[in-house]
Amino acid sequence: MNDRVQVLVVGAGPTGLTLACDLRRRGVRHRVVNAAEHGFEGSRAKGVQPRSLEVFDDLGVLPGLRARATAYPPLGLHAGPLTLPWVMYRRHRPTDDVPHPNTLLVPQYATDAILRQRLGELGGTVEDGTRLVSFEQDADGVTATVEGPRGTERVRSRFLVGADGGASTVRAGAGIGFAGTTDESDRMIVADVTVSGLSRKRWHVWPRGKGRFMALCPLPGGDTFQLMLKLRPGEDADLGREAVARRVRRFAAGVRVREVHWASVWRPNTRLAERYRSGKVFLAGDAAHVHPPTGAQGLNTGVQDAYNLGWKLGQVLAGAPEALLDTYEAERQPVAARVLGLSSEIYAGMSSRPLAATRRGDEERQLTLTYRGGPLAPVQGGDSAKSGSAVGDRAADAPYTDVHGRAGRLFDVFRGPHFTLIAVGAAAVDGLKEIGWPDAGAPLVTVAIPSPTAGLTRGYDLQGSAQILVRPDGYIASIAHRDWSAVLSDSAHTMLTGRADWAR
Repeated sequence: MNDRVQVLVVGAGPTGLTLACDLRRRGVRHRVVNAAEHGFEGSRAKGVQPRSLEVFDDLGVLPGLRARATAYPPLGLHAGPLTLPWVMYRRHRPTDDVPHPNTLLVPQYATDAILRQRLGELGGTVEDGTRLVSFEQDADGVTATVEGPRGTERVRSRFLVGADGGASTVRAGAGIGFAGTTDESDRMIVADVTVSGLSRKRWHVWPRGKGRFMALCPLPGGDTFQLMLKLRPGEDADLGREAVARRVRRFAAGVRVREVHWASVWRPNTRLAERYRSGKVFLAGDAAHVHPPTGAQGLNTGVQDAYNLGWKLGQVLAGAPEALLDTYEAERQPVAARVLGLSSEIYAGMSSRPLAATRRGDEERQLTLTYRGGPLAPVQGGDSAKSGSAVGDRAADAPYTDVHGRAGRLFDVFRGPHFTLIAVGAAAVDGLKEIGWPDAGAPLVTVAIPSPTAGLTRGYDLQGSAQILVRPDGYIASIAHRDWSAVLSDSAHTMLTGRADWAR
C-alpha cells in the first residue's frame, strides 16, 4: 500500500475544491486527484449565487472571488434594428440577515483558481494529471488505484468522494444509476471569445424562431465574452475560429470574432444519481446531478453538496455515529431534484417564452433552501407551516451586542469549522452554564446576547429567551426555550462524538 489517508477526493472542480478546503481546515488527512493536467480553462458555470457566496465567505474565499467578479449586466435583446433593455437579475440591497444578496458573474476558471489558491493557503494541494483507475471497498474503507506522475499507486482511505463530473468514474465503479435524459439533437456551442464591434455594457441576446438564439455575455477582467449559440438540428459543430466567426456573423453582421480561447458543445443532459452513497463511497456535484446551464444552479448546488458533506465526514472521522453520513443524501438529493426541475423549466421556456425565461427570482438565489423535515430536522407540531425560522432553515446573519458590550455580526461568529450556540435573553445566557461539549470533533463557540437587536429578532423570529444551535454548514440544528441541555442532547446526538459530557 503506497499511502493511507482518511478521505480520497476524486475531481478538482468547484465541488472537489470546496470539499478539500473544508476537510483541510478540519485537520482531515486527504488527497485530491484530478485527471486533467491543470485547472479548468473555460468560463462555463459563471453565476455564483448568494448562498454560495455565504459558503465562500466562511471558507475565506469571498474576497478573492469578489476581486475577479462583476454584477450581472442588464440584457440587451437585439430585435432587428432595435436593442431592447431587459433586467434578468433584480438588484437587492444588503440587509441585516442577507449581507451578500446578489448573484455574481464569475467565470468558472476564476472560481477554480481562487479555490485552489485557498487550498494552498491552508496547506493542501491538487494532484493534477492523476486519474482514478479503479477501487474496491470493504467494511473498513476503500482501496483505490490511481495513476499519475508518481506512477501507479494504491491508496487506502476510510472514505472516497467522487466529485469527478457527469461522466464520473467513481459513480460507475460504485454501480450507481444515473437516471435522466440526454437530448443529442439539441446542441449549443459554449465558448470564450474575443470579439470586436460590441459593447461590454450588456449581455447581448439575439433571439430567433424555433428556440434558436445567440448570446454574448461580457466576462470580467478583460475583453472576453462567453458565447452561447444554439445549433440547428444536424448542423455541424466545428469549433474552429472561422466556423465560430461565420455563425456569429449570421446573427450579428457587425460582430467579428478575433479569437476563440475555449469552446465546447453542450447538450441538454438532465440526470440525478439514484443514490449519493454506496458504503464508504459518496458522490457530489455533477457526479450526482447534471443540469441545464440556465439559472446558474449546477455549480452552486455542487458547492453546497461539498459544504454539507465536509463537516459530516469530519465528525464521523472524529467518532460521531456513521449514521450521520446517511443524512447527506437525505438532505441533498431532494435539493438537486428540485433544482433540476427549476433549471429544466427555465431552459424549456427559452423556446416558448424567451423573455419570461430570462427572469430570475428568489429561488435561484438558494437562500430559502431548507432541510426541514429531514433526518436532522424532524418536523414537530406546526413547524412545517411556520413562517419564521425553524430547525433545518438557513441561519441568518444579524448584528448583536454581547454580555460584555461588544458589537458583532453572527456571520463573523459562524466563520470556521465549529458549531455555534447563540444564547439570547437572560435565561438562555444563564443556561449556558448547563452546556458541555465533547472534546473530539468540531468545537462549540458560544455567543451570549442579553437582549436581541431588531435584526436578530426578525431573522430568528424570537419570542423570549432562546438557545439556537447552528451547524458548521450554517443551518439551524436546534432551538430551545427551556431545558437547555436536554434539548441540545436530544437534537444533536447524531451529530456529535459522545454524550457523557454534554451536560455539566
